[in-house]
Amino acid sequence: MPYHIAFDISHKPRGKIDENFTELRDYLNSNDFMCYNFLEVPITEESLTPYDILVFVCPDFARISSLEIRAIVNWVKNSGGGLLLLSHAGGDRGRGSNLSEISDQFGIAFENDQVLDERLNLGLENIPLISSFNIPHPITAGIGSLCYRSGSSLSVIGSGAFSLADSNETSEPFSCPLICVSETEKGRVCCIGSYEMFRDKIGGGFQCKDNPQLGLNIFQWLLSDYRIELRANADIPIPATQVPFDSSKISVEQDIAPSIIPTDKRSIAIDFSMKISKKSELVELLKIFQNQINAIKSTIDILVEKVVGTDTDVFELETSETIQSSDDSQKLQSTEKEEKNSSQEADKVKKHIFEDLEDTTLTALPTKPKSLEKDEIDSEKTLKPPPKLKTKDKTKNELKDEKEGLETKLTSVQDLLKFIDKKHTSGKLNDTEYVKRSKKLQSDLKKTKKRIDILSKLLQK
Repeated sequence: MPYHIAFDISHKPRGKIDENFTELRDYLNSNDFMCYNFLEVPITEESLTPYDILVFVCPDFARISSLEIRAIVNWVKNSGGGLLLLSHAGGDRGRGSNLSEISDQFGIAFENDQVLDERLNLGLENIPLISSFNIPHPITAGIGSLCYRSGSSLSVIGSGAFSLADSNETSEPFSCPLICVSETEKGRVCCIGSYEMFRDKIGGGFQCKDNPQLGLNIFQWLLSDYRIELRANADIPIPATQVPFDSSKISVEQDIAPSIIPTDKRSIAIDFSMKISKKSELVELLKIFQNQINAIKSTIDILVEKVVGTDTDVFELETSETIQSSDDSQKLQSTEKEEKNSSQEADKVKKHIFEDLEDTTLTALPTKPKSLEKDEIDSEKTLKPPPKLKTKDKTKNELKDEKEGLETKLTSVQDLLKFIDKKHTSGKLNDTEYVKRSKKLQSDLKKTKKRIDILSKLLQK
C-alpha cells in the first residue's frame, strides 16, 4: 500500500523533487511511497486530507501564513499527519522564512546559525561528520554517521520534543540538537536544520553513505499508527494526479484561445463561502489572493508580449519550472519576472556567509574529497577559503549584494558570541575554550566590519 507525500512548492522551496531532490524522490517511490508537488495556496486541512506526510524543503524568502500554520498544526494533531521541516544554514533569518513558527507548536526551534567543524568533516568545515546519537530511535536505526551539510542547529523548547543527534564537541556551536522529533496527539513531526543532506549529486548530499537510509527511516517513522489505520481502512482519499502544464510550445490559435481566452460571453456563477473570525485573518487571506492574481497577471503579460512579437501561430515560451494544473483551475506559478527575482536572490545567497559549496559528484563517503586531491591537508588544520572576487571587478549591484550578505554574517557572529557567553556563564564552557572561541569570533567580527566599511565607501562613489 503506497503512502502519499506532499512536497510544498508554493512557498519557494530551495529543494524540489523534480530538480534537485530527484534521488530522494525516486528512492521513496521505490519504497512504498508516492511523492507529489503540492501547489495549494493557502494550505488548508481539507487540501492536506489526501496526504499522509507534508514536507517543507527550506522555503526561501517566503513565509507560511498564520492561517496555513493553524491548518497544518490541526492536520498533524487531529488527522495523524506527518510533518517534515528542513531548513538551511542561517535558519529563518538567513532564509527569510518562518519555519520556527510551525516547529514552535511542537516544542522545536530552528537557530539562526551554521554548524561548523574544523576537525571532523568531509573536507570542509561546513560539512561536519556527525555520529553523536542520543537514544535508540527508528530514525537513527542502522545509521553510523551523517554528513550534516550547510545546516543550522536546533533547540528543544517543549517537553514533548527531544533531540536524536547532536553536533560534535569540536563543532561550533557544539553539542547542539541537529535532528529533533515530536509526537503530538495523533501525528508526528521531524525537524532538521540541513536540507542539503538530501540534495542530488553534491558532496555531503543524498549519495553520502547513510543519508539515504536516514531519509527512508524518517518518512517511515512519520507514518503514525493512526494514519496507517486510516489508509488501511480507505477512510481517506487518494491524491489526484497532478498534470503538468506543457509550456514549451504554445499555439496562439489552438491552445491559448480555447483555454484562456473565452470564446463567448457566458457568465459563470461562483458559490463561495468562508468563515473568518478576525479582521487580521481576512487581511492575510486577501494578501495571499493578491499574490496569486499578480502571478497570473505577470504570466498573461508574458503571453501577450509573445503573441505580439511573433509572426507565426506557434512560438516558444521559455520557463524554468513546470506550471501545474489542479482541479478546475490552472495555477500559473512560473513567470519570467519571478525567474529574474530568483536569480537576484540566488546572487545574494552566493555572497552570504552561509553560501553553498560548489556541487561535486559523490557516490560514497570518500576518504579524501576531490577538492583536496592535489594537496595533502592535515585534518587538524583550517582549510583555506575559496578566493574572493576582486572588488574592482564587481558591479555596484554586486557590491551591494556582498554588503548585505556581510551584514547578515555580522549578525550571525554576534549571535554566536552571545551563545558562547551564555555557555560560559552557565559553566558548560571552560575558561580556556571560551577565550579561544571568543578570540576567533572577535577577529571574524573585526574583519567583517572592516570589509563592510570598504564596501560602503565604494558604494558612495
